[in-house]
Amino acid sequence: MSKARRSAPQASAAERGADSHDLIRVHGARVNNLKDLSVEIPKRRLTVFTGVSGSGKSSLVFDTIAAESQRLINETYSAFVQGFMPTLARPEVDVLEGLTTAIAVDQQRMGGDPRSTVGTATDANAMLRILFSRLGEPHIGPPGAYAFNVPSVKASGAITVERGDRKTVKATFSRTGGMCPGCEGRGTVSDIDLTQLYDDSKSIAEGAFTIPGWKSESFWTVGIYAESGFLDPNKPIREFTEQEMQDFLYREPTKVKVNGVNLTYEGLVPKIQKSFLSKDREVMQPHIRAFVDRAVTFTACPECGGTRLSEGARSSRIRKISIADACAMEIRDLAEWVRGLDEPSVAPLLTALQQTLDSFVEIGLGYLSLDRSAATLSGGEAQRVKMIRHLGSSLTDVTYVFDEPTVGLHPHDIQRMNGLLLRLRDKGNTVLVVEHKPETIAVADHVVDLGPGAGTGGGTVCFEGTVEGLRASDTVTGRHFDDRATLKGTVREPSGRLEIRGAATNNLQDVDVDVPLGALVVVTGVAGSGKSSLIHGSLAAREEVVVVDQSPIRGSRRSNPATYTGLLEPIRKAFAKANGVKPALFSANSEGACPTCNGAGVIYTDLGMMAGVATPCEDCEGKRFQPSVLEYRLGGRDISEVLAMPVAEAEEFFGTGEARTPAAHRILERLADVGLGYLTLGQPLTTLSGGERQRLKLATHMGEKGSVYVLDEPTTGLHLADVEQLLGLLDRLVDGGKSVIVIEHHQAVMAHADWIIDLGPGAGHDGGRIVFEGTPADIVAARSTLTGEHLAAYVGA
Repeated sequence: MSKARRSAPQASAAERGADSHDLIRVHGARVNNLKDLSVEIPKRRLTVFTGVSGSGKSSLVFDTIAAESQRLINETYSAFVQGFMPTLARPEVDVLEGLTTAIAVDQQRMGGDPRSTVGTATDANAMLRILFSRLGEPHIGPPGAYAFNVPSVKASGAITVERGDRKTVKATFSRTGGMCPGCEGRGTVSDIDLTQLYDDSKSIAEGAFTIPGWKSESFWTVGIYAESGFLDPNKPIREFTEQEMQDFLYREPTKVKVNGVNLTYEGLVPKIQKSFLSKDREVMQPHIRAFVDRAVTFTACPECGGTRLSEGARSSRIRKISIADACAMEIRDLAEWVRGLDEPSVAPLLTALQQTLDSFVEIGLGYLSLDRSAATLSGGEAQRVKMIRHLGSSLTDVTYVFDEPTVGLHPHDIQRMNGLLLRLRDKGNTVLVVEHKPETIAVADHVVDLGPGAGTGGGTVCFEGTVEGLRASDTVTGRHFDDRATLKGTVREPSGRLEIRGAATNNLQDVDVDVPLGALVVVTGVAGSGKSSLIHGSLAAREEVVVVDQSPIRGSRRSNPATYTGLLEPIRKAFAKANGVKPALFSANSEGACPTCNGAGVIYTDLGMMAGVATPCEDCEGKRFQPSVLEYRLGGRDISEVLAMPVAEAEEFFGTGEARTPAAHRILERLADVGLGYLTLGQPLTTLSGGERQRLKLATHMGEKGSVYVLDEPTTGLHLADVEQLLGLLDRLVDGGKSVIVIEHHQAVMAHADWIIDLGPGAGHDGGRIVFEGTPADIVAARSTLTGEHLAAYVGA
């Protein structure tokens, strides 16, 4: 009895102590634009972070909470292991308490490797290979024999066996791989148009090469060909002998000495294949991509038919299905096929594979196939593929961090995504979601609203509490939470038509459609219905069409809006003209750079196994330029002060007075038009959110000559209040004589359209057809499609 009485108070004290840690406390956060922000987030709840684009949501959730959790976990590994990990600096925050292991699921596109597919990015391909190595007939070898990234290897020679007597014996070695030798597992082969590589009427010395970056004075490219001794650099290429042409185009790598330096000479064709074609097209810089599109044609490999697999791997079958057939199936069909396999010898493997494939279907990606290239997935699809590995996880009490999980989702699919987020929460996890869609905000247990503005005007907590409290609050999000666009009273009459005939890309089923010109056209339908296949596959290559897709802007911490948009060029020239000096002085990457920090503005100190430290440069005080450069002024401002200006202020500065620069003013107007008036000209691109980067790209493309604009989900990352501004921009483009085609799921954009093209009715092989063409009023009245039903509910019809 006495023991029981003693233990009872101890148990209750332990309970009280353990249960007191039910909050994540952030105090004094100053990452990016956060202004000494403090907030308490409940654990084991679904918390949604809202606020206008650029208000600091990602800075708080990803760059503070998730980053510190990751850093603390990394510190638990040995110093040796930490040496192979990226070094993470501690976020600028006074107190971070109550953190749990954070798993961040962001919108970063998946791998740029041409051999990376949906199957290799998950465990599905690995499990399929084991399955075929166990059950496939004829049996061709271990799992590697079915892998398209494992080449077959044969070797023979003498080996010394060290036993009692040293004996040299002859041995042979072979390994069976599944890689197609013709395309090396890529599925495509390339044919190079030589006329795009050089002008054969010129000699090498006269600058015959037309390859981007190959300048006649370049020692490492042109210099090798000119000085190799195999070719006459002063003879026009068309006059080369047969041997010279063979050496010029196809010679195997050969060691040569050029100006006393040992270099490797290689024929032009294999050199181009290694330097340009080894990278995935999606991750190339725009001018390189344009060159590759001109110079190279990709066709399905004739040896493997585009399956990437060797003949042996394709010949082995389970119930008449090869691994190539299985990977080419839509995942929902593959799941049914696997469900029909009743083999007790591999029962645990079949169960695990079944769960993985069912997760694809459950998350709304059943229309994908395992052989789909990872680089072709949209940001939303990539994010959901990453989610799959977490759905069946046994981990609990984990913090899951999502960046707009509803990107690329039709309103019909958002309900399913909400269910998945709630399931993760109900397993005992903390779920943090950065989101703008009211449908997802509505299911939150807790809401944190940041703002009130963007950039320097944001970074504070405007509201935290329940969804009902947010609705009643006087914040920007609260005021716009129940905003609903109304259908247009009158729609524009088209000025012409763009014809698409027999479109059969991916899942399109021989589609014929006329796209109106001189109007705002919205192409919609559930995820995977064929919208991008129709527009990008049929219109993107036409001359008059300018495409603003979702491919990410890649930039270093030296890149900023001024360099990316080309704005810095007219600014540098204006400074140079006003002061009578060279434009190169006004570039932090050129002559004007501070010599101490090389124009970076900060000094990076590598502390070995510990996180590196960045400190402002003491010589230039973070301004990035030499003191002598800062003495030159334009309109009373030096170059560092101009780069510190927000877009809105710079627009006024370069619009009138002494600093008037029309070329710079035009670019600044476009940046303001897309809602980026709060960005500073010199803000590193690495600190911009996904939505900000896409609108930066839109502003850049708006300067291109083209009569038709194709925009791929421009509302990505946009707050409810900003969508109205975007609609105004689209109207101005159309009223200015442009035709605008928008691939979009947002009902406000649909309601504002002049014409809607709806694809479906489902995804994958259930889609690929036009299920409606007409005005928004017509689709609402008919309610014959999923889009029609959701749009009618949205506008309250």
